[in-house]
Amino acid sequence: MTYNFDEVVDRTSTSSIKWDARQSVFGNPDVLPMWVADMDFRSPQFVIDAITHRLAHPVLGYTLRPDSYFEAIVGWVKRRNGWDIERDWIAHCPGVVPGLNVAVLAYTNPGDKIVIQTPVYPPFFDAVRQNNRTLVENPLKVNEGRFVIDFDDLDQKLSGAKAIILCNPHNPVGRVFEEDELRRIGELCLKHGVTIISDEIHSDIIMPQQKHLHIANLDERFAATCITFMAPSKTFNLAGLSTAYAVIPNKELRVKYLHVLEHQLHIGLGNIAGIVGLEAAYNNGGDWLNQLIAYVQGNVSRLDELIKAKLPKVTCYKPEGTYLAWLDFTAYGLTDDELDQKLIHEAKVGLNSGSAFGSNGRGFRRINLACPRAYVEEAVERMSRVL
Repeated sequence: MTYNFDEVVDRTSTSSIKWDARQSVFGNPDVLPMWVADMDFRSPQFVIDAITHRLAHPVLGYTLRPDSYFEAIVGWVKRRNGWDIERDWIAHCPGVVPGLNVAVLAYTNPGDKIVIQTPVYPPFFDAVRQNNRTLVENPLKVNEGRFVIDFDDLDQKLSGAKAIILCNPHNPVGRVFEEDELRRIGELCLKHGVTIISDEIHSDIIMPQQKHLHIANLDERFAATCITFMAPSKTFNLAGLSTAYAVIPNKELRVKYLHVLEHQLHIGLGNIAGIVGLEAAYNNGGDWLNQLIAYVQGNVSRLDELIKAKLPKVTCYKPEGTYLAWLDFTAYGLTDDELDQKLIHEAKVGLNSGSAFGSNGRGFRRINLACPRAYVEEAVERMSRVL
């Protein structure tokens, strides 16, 4: 079956955060929103059909995760990335961000140092600071047109730290870290006794010629100190179902995580639609995802082409994974407020402000390319009129 990702779906008046919160987020209800990381494509019909079938039953009571749910996860992770995980390693979380917070509470104490690699997904900052831990930044650096890890700095920053929150594929810079990079991270974490909290929610959305590697699958020693978070939400546009999971091979770490999840916070139950939706997505979604990735790659290429032609002062960091591109506007010499005025109020394009991803994100913007190509073309056209 061929899927039509060019279709424009009207999401207004559906309580969509991306579309219906434009006034509160941007102060302008007319922006073309290309910010928060969900898709403007239809969620897969096979997922909707499975949920609809379950909702035909008249009772929506407390629900277990059946054997078939765990089998779907095990099979999907093996097929897509070659990692043989065991059912007992899988633990629920109502989204990766809540899971990160559970892990911070489970594996660290107030005041402990936690390393993040900036610029990075804004909830990482809150997971550290709002839980009264000490934030330590290991800024990425640009080398030959791509963001890379400063390993000398990382070695220093991990000294005395209790955990690192790794983002792979990296949001917002789009890196899919290579085996030698991941092994160096793992060895440094072992050297310093640091737990790896790995956000791999975008691990299914990998551009052709790239390969995602789970750091926990590279070495049993890494697996023993690693908790990996994944979900079908980014992959299949199911963020509203609030369903994700952690893979924790180490029983001691797993027990600590489940204690916080189920007994301290009492958020381990999940919901019916999320359980059914995950199973349907993972059992039926391979071809849909392959077509999605090809389409997103086309959007990346089109964005890069248009920026070079119409916005030559902008540097576009094309994603190796994720459907997010990182745009550098610093050559214009504008403050963030001045850039917001140009983009939001004159061009009427709603992007994520780079400063939300850390101080080294100032002058950058993140653009979401999980949308019909017409949106990409319109966004660049609007920006080119004012810059």
